[in-house]
Amino acid sequence: MSEELDLREYFLIVRKRLVLIVIFVLVCTIAAGVYTKLFKDPIYEASTKIVVNRTSESLSVGALDINAINSNIKMIETYKEVIKTPAILGKVAEKYPQLGLSAKELAKKIKVSSVNDTQVMTLAVEDVSYPQAAKIVNAISIVFQEEIPNIFQVENVSILNEAPLDDQPAPISPNVTLNIIIAFIVSLMISVGIAFLLEYMDDTIKTEADVERYLGQATLAMVARVEASEFQTGSRVQGRQKAGGLENVTVGE
Repeated sequence: MSEELDLREYFLIVRKRLVLIVIFVLVCTIAAGVYTKLFKDPIYEASTKIVVNRTSESLSVGALDINAINSNIKMIETYKEVIKTPAILGKVAEKYPQLGLSAKELAKKIKVSSVNDTQVMTLAVEDVSYPQAAKIVNAISIVFQEEIPNIFQVENVSILNEAPLDDQPAPISPNVTLNIIIAFIVSLMISVGIAFLLEYMDDTIKTEADVERYLGQATLAMVARVEASEFQTGSRVQGRQKAGGLENVTVGE
């Protein structure tokens, strides 16, 4: 299009291609919902919480040492990296062969996080089977607690809670509703873009406005579209006179 479209023309283009847009959006949205519901394996998450507390020496004294607490909080960042290393995960794979996972495979499944200014770490594992995820995260937590004294010569790690094996949580992925919403929005944007592209590629002249826009000439005459049902005996399609010539052709016997 040689000239910039105004808002009204944008609306007319969308209305002109409305059927295409609706069909495209419906097909994409339904396809996304069916694929997510029927073909995507559900993913479950199991988690444990570990607290980095005061050392045994501090506990024996019984005093609340702020410096020791701050030190433990800072140690969490170190522990978050240590727990993903073969020093921990290799022991897990060795001690729990029934899991059927190597240290590298365990590292891909484990996620470690912590809340700022707290002494608590959260270990989370995702798997297509919740019982398997719970077994993995519990095994990592236990081995981590056992191995930390050997690595840092301190005993300041305790497991707050393990993942229950008999729990039946809802899967965390896939999110059918979210995927459908995303598919709807993306397909709507694409279909509208296709509509404008088709309009841009269409260089045929259809209206008086097109004649004036592309040719720079005023319309002298036009032939109206006549339906077959209007051709009856004695009927006429009356023409209108317009400056410069006849606008419609008179039809009749």
